Amino acid sequence: MTSSMASQGVSSSSSSTRRWTYDVFLSFRGEDTRHNFTAHLYHALHMKGINTFIDDDEVKRGEEISPALFKAIEESKISIVVFSQTYVSSTWCLDELMKIFECKETNGQIVLPVFYKVDPSDVRNQKKSFEKALVKHQERFKDDIKVQRWKATLTQVVNLSGWHLENYENEAKFIDNIVQNVSRIVNHTYLHVAKYPVGIESRVQQINSLLSIEMNDRRIIGILGVGGIGKTTIAKAIYNLIASRFEGSCFLANIRETSKQYLGLVQLQNTLLSKILGHTVKVDNVDEGIIMIKKRLYSKRILLILDDADDKLVQLDKLAGEVDWFGLGSRIIITTRDNKVLTNHGVDLIYKVKELDSNEALELICWNAFKGEKPTDDFLKLMKHAIRYAGCLPLALEVLGSDLHGKDIHQWKSALDKYKKIPHTNIQERLRISYDGLHENEKNIFLDIACFFKGWQANHVIKILDSCDFFPVDGIKVLIEKSLITINMGKTLAMHDLLQDMGREIVRQESPEDPSKRSRLWFHKDVRYVLEENVGTNKIQGILIDLPEGNKMRLSFKAFKKMKRLRLLMVNPNARFSGRLDFLPNELRLLDWHECPLESLSSIFHVENLTALRMPRSHLKGLEGIENFQSMTIMDFSYCEFLKIFPDVSRIPNLVDLRLDGCTNLVEIHHSVGFLDKLVSLSLGECYNLSNIPRSLKLKSLKYLFVEGCSRLNYFPGMLLLPSLHASKDLFACGDLMWIIASNFEKF
Repeated sequence: MTSSMASQGVSSSSSSTRRWTYDVFLSFRGEDTRHNFTAHLYHALHMKGINTFIDDDEVKRGEEISPALFKAIEESKISIVVFSQTYVSSTWCLDELMKIFECKETNGQIVLPVFYKVDPSDVRNQKKSFEKALVKHQERFKDDIKVQRWKATLTQVVNLSGWHLENYENEAKFIDNIVQNVSRIVNHTYLHVAKYPVGIESRVQQINSLLSIEMNDRRIIGILGVGGIGKTTIAKAIYNLIASRFEGSCFLANIRETSKQYLGLVQLQNTLLSKILGHTVKVDNVDEGIIMIKKRLYSKRILLILDDADDKLVQLDKLAGEVDWFGLGSRIIITTRDNKVLTNHGVDLIYKVKELDSNEALELICWNAFKGEKPTDDFLKLMKHAIRYAGCLPLALEVLGSDLHGKDIHQWKSALDKYKKIPHTNIQERLRISYDGLHENEKNIFLDIACFFKGWQANHVIKILDSCDFFPVDGIKVLIEKSLITINMGKTLAMHDLLQDMGREIVRQESPEDPSKRSRLWFHKDVRYVLEENVGTNKIQGILIDLPEGNKMRLSFKAFKKMKRLRLLMVNPNARFSGRLDFLPNELRLLDWHECPLESLSSIFHVENLTALRMPRSHLKGLEGIENFQSMTIMDFSYCEFLKIFPDVSRIPNLVDLRLDGCTNLVEIHHSVGFLDKLVSLSLGECYNLSNIPRSLKLKSLKYLFVEGCSRLNYFPGMLLLPSLHASKDLFACGDLMWIIASNFEKF
């Protein structure tokens, strides 16, 4: 297929969310192609599993199209129109074509023309047989208006992208190309754009004109704007509209956040390659990823959206360093808040997202505040006041609208009086209004997420916060309802940057001059001051020790002695401690310590309330005494290369998630693991020296078991190395187990 069907419509009720009865409707002239080309095309679509409607009842056709056929057109996602020599001779076909275009405009249906041994210019200009047929129709019907409508529709269809079969071409290959492209459209996975996509369509159309995907060149487009203005939402809508028109596509979300994580860029490269190629690809380091992207994608026409890139040029250099990494016709879209990201990467085509206009702003806040119900005139007046204070920033309007939802006119007036005290330009303070209406537990949950848990698995955070008596299941639901956080498709917690900044500013304001009197510490300068000066207090509930690259510091463990209310302690690899770890507060619920230098856990056995212990890539040689952590639900000892034996955990009945993947010297797992009634996830990938999984392992409680790369396993729960199991098998089910990742078994 030569180019886009981008002109085929974007709407808030687009085909991405509609339920279709048929994937494809075939429109054709029976006497030309019924028993040859169209029959072969229908068979090929059917064999590919594409639900296709074909009208086989030509004998019973009258002058008018039946309601049943019109209904079939309306209920088809795609219409393929096969133009042959006598297609226009049939008034039935012409009326069918007009109905198809009506559905294109009203239902977002995709129309794909096929020019079967006819010149598209003859159809466009109504020449040769097409001209003769239309002249006859005009003479017959004496209805010039109807004929003019047919002519206009023919011109429209030729302007769409499609296929042209020449007399000398291989018909089988031609049909295969059509089927591949249709399959890509039918099987395309759509992204959730927005609950109320106000103002999206017009902005998508403007960006679409910059993309010009009918051109066979390579282009990088920048979408620029302040936080909360809707860059990601617009990019998702564009992705839904055009992704199926490319050989491969990938929407890389949250690049800025993901790239900060350990091996984050490698993770992004793996996602990029796997999504575009359609199968799992694994690279081990960034340089290998660059070579792989260039090698595998240089000839592919792809769509790549890089969402939320920041001023670190290395992100783009490692993911899409040059536009010629990809094939002709490729389009790269970058969303960012920083113009330097685009100019430094040589992006010339930049779309600066504008705020909503007053009508759009009114519509958006109305949807969020009244959920589609028509407000009274009194409320409309108050909404206009709210818009003045919120500005026309979509995020602010959504948060304010959600906050005002369900309140009566007096509460609205009271809230608006409160807004008046907030400076017009201070978005954070405007967003704080929703925060102020939360209960204490919900505030604590919000602040913990803003300071520490953005990007974490939601189920892990729920376990940790539940141990803090914050009732997170209900609290997180409230935060989602008030548009303060979201849970993305990967089940991780997400929060807009503006809202995260607002939460952190709330904490900073607890004691603007003295960080030791704040509840949470994450900024490296504040952390350094409190720990190096040993001025910790009972106010501190959580600390994230994360220093800038190349900025290391040595700390003394005695700094924690005064922090008896410390619940959360996260230590990234660039912090080093001196002395013995002889004290951690008993209130500690989470210890997250990457590359911990400790060789044993003996110094923290007295931390009785510890709920989550995450110590990946640590120097631990043994886990003796681990049974003392009886409140534990999450353990992560992944990539602890010195660990050889995982001990008895029979006294830890609430363990839900256990990660031991990458423990290359692990040879034994205690059989007590198999009796953990609440264990949901067990990860043992790349434990190369592990030969057995506990035979007592309860498949009914487990939902996820990862044993990929455990090449020495000679026993698998529920089965004894069945001969029918192949090494190439990546995924199979067993009992109530949802996923078992089990590949690269030497003995399978």
